[in-house]
Amino acid sequence: QIQKQCDQKLIIRMKTECVPCSLNLETQCPAGYTKVTNSTGIPDCRYYLEIKTHTLSFPGCRHHCVKEFKQPECCQGHWGPDCMGK
Repeated sequence: QIQKQCDQKLIIRMKTECVPCSLNLETQCPAGYTKVTNSTGIPDCRYYLEIKTHTLSFPGCRHHCVKEFKQPECCQGHWGPDCMGK
């Protein structure tokens, strides 16, 4: 049995919006994504608050999320619909 299908594993990474770290405990990743950070996330961003005429910037936190999926591909030397994963 020669393997004709060599799926590529794709990983998409994203970061949630920057919010105050205390609020970030509740932050969930979008549907289909897995949270790879925990508790309050990573304090590597700033969020902004507009107060009357001023915009203030504060250190905040965000979570990192990943999504994995397989992209069907033919192995080297094979092509056509018989190895593109139905």
